[in-house]
Amino acid sequence: MKRIVLAGTLIPLLFAGVASAADTINAAGATFPAPIYQKWAEEFKAKTGVQINYQSVGSGAGIKQFTDGTVDFGASDMPMTDDQIKAIKVPTFHFPTVLGADVVTYNIPGVTADLKFSGATVAGIFMGAITRWNDAKIAGDNPGVKLPATDIVVIHRSDGSGTSFIFTDYLSKVSPEWKAKVGASTSVAWPVGLGGKGNEGVTGLVKATPGAIGYVELVYAVSQKLGYADIRNSSGKFVKASFDSVTAAAAGAAKDIPADFRVSITDAPGATAYPISSFTWLLIPSQIKDPAKKKSITDFLAWMLTDGQKDAQGLSYAPLPAAIVAKEKKQIALIK
Repeated sequence: MKRIVLAGTLIPLLFAGVASAADTINAAGATFPAPIYQKWAEEFKAKTGVQINYQSVGSGAGIKQFTDGTVDFGASDMPMTDDQIKAIKVPTFHFPTVLGADVVTYNIPGVTADLKFSGATVAGIFMGAITRWNDAKIAGDNPGVKLPATDIVVIHRSDGSGTSFIFTDYLSKVSPEWKAKVGASTSVAWPVGLGGKGNEGVTGLVKATPGAIGYVELVYAVSQKLGYADIRNSSGKFVKASFDSVTAAAAGAAKDIPADFRVSITDAPGATAYPISSFTWLLIPSQIKDPAKKKSITDFLAWMLTDGQKDAQGLSYAPLPAAIVAKEKKQIALIK
């Protein structure tokens, strides 16, 4: 008997055909894809019996643990930088797993309408320049919606986070002021607001705080029944995050994605593209000395790119484009 664990879930299973695979693989990283990674664990265990201990600690911590060599692979919603890659003795492969979306979620008592925000409005709120819900810029994005004259409570991540990178990467593209004063990273000096740890922490704070606004991965807002805004895209259309709009954001990247798979698709072109969309990545060593661990990890990657993709839509993610899957399968063969 072997077991697989993901995001703290321990599940026993029976499988007799993986004698040459490692019993245990340790991994850590992004909270953004944790719900689908947990689902994948429940299914992959029935086929392999390999135990994968995945710690949902955030992209920044995942990159650090991977760099320090305390885990077999990492996970991040932000591609590693050139400097981060140079800090690791063994070259690193990025493997996109699924596509997801950051959403701007809110808790405004008495307001049941789906709100709309331009990028400039979102940047103004998180810069602290827009402080009340009935501000003219919010009202201008939402004609006909009665908004209260109450204070806005900004909620952001307190930990190093790929979700934060996606959000700040988007704001840096749509707001010159944000780019100049705050920038894009897993951790930034937030101008205002309260911090919550992980997508779970931000979701909990928004849900518990009247007047709050925050950003989380789509599945967290959906599962907690929090409202989330339509965001104006580069074509000037207000678009809600969905399977179709996230898929549309990736359409261009599928054709021109770089060989190392490090790409940003925030503020993507296209009338139906949701502008705060992103890939999320597994960080895999290009050389794995232990043959049993190599088999376990490469088997998981191959399964993730095929059967695993079928779970994406049900958990508010979008599956990878076929062209990217084909390129990733070739990359698996390069792991030595």
